[in-house]
Amino acid sequence: MKTNHVKIIVIDNDPRFHEAYQNYFETYLDYSLEGIYGSVAEALAEIEQVQPDIIVTEVELPEQSGITGISLFRQKSPEIKIVMINEESDFEVIKKAFKEGANGFLTKPLDKKRLLRALNSVRHEGAAMSNDIARKVISMFRRKSYNSFSERENEIIDYLSQGATYKTIADKLFVTPSTINFHIQNIYLKLNVNSKSEALSKLRELDNAIAI
Repeated sequence: MKTNHVKIIVIDNDPRFHEAYQNYFETYLDYSLEGIYGSVAEALAEIEQVQPDIIVTEVELPEQSGITGISLFRQKSPEIKIVMINEESDFEVIKKAFKEGANGFLTKPLDKKRLLRALNSVRHEGAAMSNDIARKVISMFRRKSYNSFSERENEIIDYLSQGATYKTIADKLFVTPSTINFHIQNIYLKLNVNSKSEALSKLRELDNAIAI
């Protein structure tokens, strides 16, 4: 029987993963799985009774997202630690999760070792992050900024360089595609080009010139 174990609950509405979590926690010496729930509401209903130390929750859940649940869980237990799980490493979702107070963010697929490392990191260091997410966060903070373009134009250039479509960029920046098209036309005008491929080529030339 485990003693002095850290109590964990999992929120995942896909029953296919419930057995995997149960199998994982059977091998963890320092952690005890106290419950698996299908929604934020189900977990909230029992959180005061269970008093978990760490919540592992999906981002995408029915009715309420895992991110929305962060503040609700903290109202019940201010010291609780929360690790988010998601299919993709979308920077805007990651940023929102940490802004709301998440302690960790992992992308699928999860395995027994990755989850254990994350739990140990959150328990002992207060935070955990997948390697792919860490790389993305670092790259976003290192993203290039061109003096001849506005802040918004630099944001759009960064997304274009990642291969994003106009619609995707519009969704990311919460504007209409026509607004993005307006900014892109200004970018083309400043670069003296007529297409995305020409723009990216010109920007690479600028990068090389700066590096030299």
